[in-house]
Amino acid sequence: MKADDWKGLTTEALIEKYREATASHGRLLDARKTRAANKEYDRAASIEVELRTRGPEAVERIAELLNDPEPGTRFWAALVALRFAPAKGARVLAELATPPLSMVGLSAAMTLEQWKSGAYKPE
Repeated sequence: MKADDWKGLTTEALIEKYREATASHGRLLDARKTRAANKEYDRAASIEVELRTRGPEAVERIAELLNDPEPGTRFWAALVALRFAPAKGARVLAELATPPLSMVGLSAAMTLEQWKSGAYKPE
């Protein structure tokens, strides 16, 4: 789907597409399939942009994914949650950052460290 196609979906459907894209991104990243992971990154990012256009209530729906079974989805949800529920987002990043580390876990550890130092400021 192209970014313009997201506009025709309900927020519920968009959240599901976001879950699918972020889960796939995490799995591909851990498998070191970076080219395919980058495509899923772009897809997830464009869905997030569409959710932002729908207002804070739509973006906050991403917090429902903080307990998703997929580490990649939890990582993306935690990044978004740092904006409006920082304690929850930081908790999930810390959980993902515990050994054994995956690429998603390493990203979580680095993000958490940068966020705590003030170098990473969620939009």
